[in-house]
Amino acid sequence: MALSLLADRLVPLGRGYPHRFALRPNTGRQTGLDLDGDGRLGGPGDAQGWGQFSGQAGMAVLSRLPVDTAAVRDFSGFLWADLPGALLPEAMGDEARRVQRLSTTAHWEVPLVLPDGGRLRLLAYHATPPVFDGPEDRNGRRNHDESAFWLRLLGSELDETPPQPPFVVIGDGNLDPADGDGRRDGIRALLGHPALQDPAPKGTSGRSEPGQKGDPAQDTALYPDIGGLRVDLVLPSADLKVTASGVLWPPEGDPLIPDLTAASRHFPVWVEVEVP
Repeated sequence: MALSLLADRLVPLGRGYPHRFALRPNTGRQTGLDLDGDGRLGGPGDAQGWGQFSGQAGMAVLSRLPVDTAAVRDFSGFLWADLPGALLPEAMGDEARRVQRLSTTAHWEVPLVLPDGGRLRLLAYHATPPVFDGPEDRNGRRNHDESAFWLRLLGSELDETPPQPPFVVIGDGNLDPADGDGRRDGIRALLGHPALQDPAPKGTSGRSEPGQKGDPAQDTALYPDIGGLRVDLVLPSADLKVTASGVLWPPEGDPLIPDLTAASRHFPVWVEVEVP
């Protein structure tokens, strides 16, 4: 319902996205275990991904191109413990290892049908924030591994066929490669993977972040206590020709700013590509 309402609002603006895709996410999906150790079952911290109800803060795709639903691959059931080199917390018990999925929200491969009958595959995900935990760094470890999943898939290290190009890794990695808290090796390796290209989209806000290392023009989200961070990614495969990119983050005073900030702390990221 919410996805359809959003799509309907875009049509009068000349931005029609008639094709919509979503699956049940891991957020709010209960594990049956007391994962957060509060002595109770069924709380938001006991779900596969933090959520007060099933589907809270899920993912969806709006597309101008048809979705090849029969060829969708949903990796959201992949167990964290099955990831090669997984950074599992030392205190994670055997029972939790047997049920805990890697994806906080989801990992999908969504093929879009191109006009010539070919496919452009979206490798979509939304990782957990690498904070809101304790010294065990559970969220920081999981955040790292959620990005590392694509590295393992592209490197043929999983019992899954690597995606056929052209494809685009797209979503919220929830970690800045230069600033903020978190284990940055995974996201940096993804940004620099030879099968991918990073267009490094930039906004036009004119902001400065004197205490940070990254380019504030590349920030995609603004946090009250942290400042701007680059956490949202669009990484086309190396065979695609990138013709333009950007972050829809205009300067203060622009008439778009009130609507953008009311909608989300994240700002839209866009990349134009030509398919060979």
